Amino acid sequence: QVQIVESGGGLVQPGGSLRLSCAASGFIFSNYAMGWYRQAPEKQRELVARITIGRNTNYADSVKGRFTISRDNAKNTVYLQMNSLKAEDTAIYYCNTPFAPALLPWGQGTQVTVSS
Repeated sequence: QVQIVESGGGLVQPGGSLRLSCAASGFIFSNYAMGWYRQAPEKQRELVARITIGRNTNYADSVKGRFTISRDNAKNTVYLQMNSLKAEDTAIYYCNTPFAPALLPWGQGTQVTVSS
């Protein structure tokens, strides 16, 4: 059974950092590109970072230079290091394959709130 569990969100002040984790199970993780998405209130879910099987990375312009995606295939986990956080980064963050439509069941996500 495929399962995705995101964690690491929380409340942080502007300029702060968070590291999100996404633990995957039920499929051969190393065979899939992975991505981090986010959905802010009343907005559509958007892909903000992706990492390929070969660990090539790509970012949305809104997070480029501030967010870093990485993966640990031994732990079936993908990470999102978020630095210099802004209020507009406030959203629920999800991970999935970076395709449309995404290939995996959606997890519950992890809430990130950037506020002073």
